[in-house]
Amino acid sequence: MRARLERLKGEEGSLLPLTIFYGFLSLVLILLVVAATSLYLERKRLFTLADGAALAGAEAFALDDVSVTAGGPRPTLRSAEVRSAVVAYLDAVPHDRFESLRLESASTTDGRSATVQLSAYWRPPVVSLLLPEGIRLDVTTVGRSVFG
Repeated sequence: MRARLERLKGEEGSLLPLTIFYGFLSLVLILLVVAATSLYLERKRLFTLADGAALAGAEAFALDDVSVTAGGPRPTLRSAEVRSAVVAYLDAVPHDRFESLRLESASTTDGRSATVQLSAYWRPPVVSLLLPEGIRLDVTTVGRSVFG
């Protein structure tokens, strides 16, 4: 019994490496959650900007371009007008927080809806060894004008 007590006393300090390891693991986990949250929020912001641009593009028609069909009045969109409306929208809306924002495409495929694709770079808020250069985010939205 006495030998067992002596042996247990000899294990002093073995808790310090475990404490350091779990502290490091907690720090890595916190940084990972912060980076994932930042990525999610940045993508949502970019999607919101693209959604507004698609709505502006969907409204880029003249009243002469509206035709009356059996389903009601329908506008006819043209890709050149959609693109110019999207460019004007992006010039008017502040978007300086996006890094390397680029309008990839703005067009209409069916003459009724406007499709907008934007991209921008995202960098982690805290220096990351896994993604030091960040990643490029791409979002695509579709907007359609509907007369109600």
